[in-house]
Amino acid sequence: MRDSATPSTNRHTRRRLAVAALVAVAPALTWSAAQADASKLGGELTPIGAIRAANADGSIPEFTGEKNFPEDMKTWTPEHLESLRTQDAKKLEAEFQKAIKPELLKPFDTVTKANMAKYADKLTDGHKALLEKYPTYKMPLFKGVRTGFFPKEIEEATIKNASTAKLTGTDLVTGASIGFPFPIPKSGAEVIWNHRMKYRGNAVTRYNNQAIVKPDGSYQITKLTEEVKFKYANFKDPAAADNKYLLMYLSETISPPRVAGQLTLAHELIGPDAGSGRAAWIFSPGLGRVNRAPDVGYDNPAVGTDNEQYFDQIDVFNGSLDRYDWKLIGRKEMYIPYNSYQMNSPLVKYKDMLKPFHVNQDNARYELHRVWVVEANVKQGVRHNFAKRVFYVDEDSWSIAAVDCYDGRGELWKVQEAHLITAPFVPTVTGSPEIIYDLQSTRYFVTAMANEDKISDFHASFDDKEFEPSALKRKSRTK
Repeated sequence: MRDSATPSTNRHTRRRLAVAALVAVAPALTWSAAQADASKLGGELTPIGAIRAANADGSIPEFTGEKNFPEDMKTWTPEHLESLRTQDAKKLEAEFQKAIKPELLKPFDTVTKANMAKYADKLTDGHKALLEKYPTYKMPLFKGVRTGFFPKEIEEATIKNASTAKLTGTDLVTGASIGFPFPIPKSGAEVIWNHRMKYRGNAVTRYNNQAIVKPDGSYQITKLTEEVKFKYANFKDPAAADNKYLLMYLSETISPPRVAGQLTLAHELIGPDAGSGRAAWIFSPGLGRVNRAPDVGYDNPAVGTDNEQYFDQIDVFNGSLDRYDWKLIGRKEMYIPYNSYQMNSPLVKYKDMLKPFHVNQDNARYELHRVWVVEANVKQGVRHNFAKRVFYVDEDSWSIAAVDCYDGRGELWKVQEAHLITAPFVPTVTGSPEIIYDLQSTRYFVTAMANEDKISDFHASFDDKEFEPSALKRKSRTK
């Protein structure tokens, strides 16, 4: 006599076997999908993950990258750049404009409050708010040129990372080396990590001018000299396998006199024990000693910014991602500041650039580019003065070009812009200047200006020992 339970048992057994088989092949399926995506890099996608082709109507052109620049510009030395800046600024400006065809040097339209509805679907909420709030604010629109490019070593490493890099939680990146970790991102946090880990050169001495501009247009320039050694994306001096540093940073305040001589040392950290993503030390001439800085992350005000820049707004965004839930909205076509060589010209003086409520927009350039849009919302039970942030990240460089920052009431509070330029002699893409508009105080903060200072030296070289706290103590004794 047949057991009546046998058919049901057999069905359950077959179901369990089928599920087990599916689980067994799932890793292989996932791996195959990752490999299929990675195979597009260097073909229909650029090596770092941008769509190579133009958009449907050609308003975003095909990627051209390094082809935009004369070969000699790619080998320019700091000395050559500095001599041009001081002796023939007009020639320096003209040389950079070679990256843009002459017919593209004039705007085809200008967005104002009166006509912003025409472009509304391609404007950030931050730009719309600036247009609404300030009658003098405008956005000159230019036909785009996709100039951003990086060294071959970074491109090759990025292609490898596409199949090996992994993000656990929000802050543990493994399986990545030198290049962008996630050229084909599957989450919002992966996009932000691409920005954090991008190639900015192997080391640099940067001359950073910054200012807080009051509603009446008055300001005071703060001058910093910054030395940075990049540990992760450094193919000339690759980090060890157990490296825990993203970069090492040392700055000296040159002016104004009341804070001159202040030294700041920071270690940008990566990995499971990174905490807020930074360890820092400060030497104050008034105190005459080096102190460990306890709160150098998240929404703690950055030194000397009068609460207009938080530590995690330096470089547009940095530090730990762990206070937010990160949502990947996807790629969109948006107008962002790009190829901002005019705004960086040594012919543009700060008195002509820094105006009431906003910078002089006659020097700005906005182009239509594909950007990755990422929304970050503060996690339940965690605090940050920005309850929500929306990031707009250039697909060609993984550089954050704009951020909309909302307060706890859900109201737009601060608007960030990074006026992107390609430096072909590095090569990298960077924001210069970076601006934070405070819609509540109507002040704004500007950093990464160099119009009236030396040009950054990307040929700099540093030993790791120069970024130890003991080295900071030695340097402070010479002040």
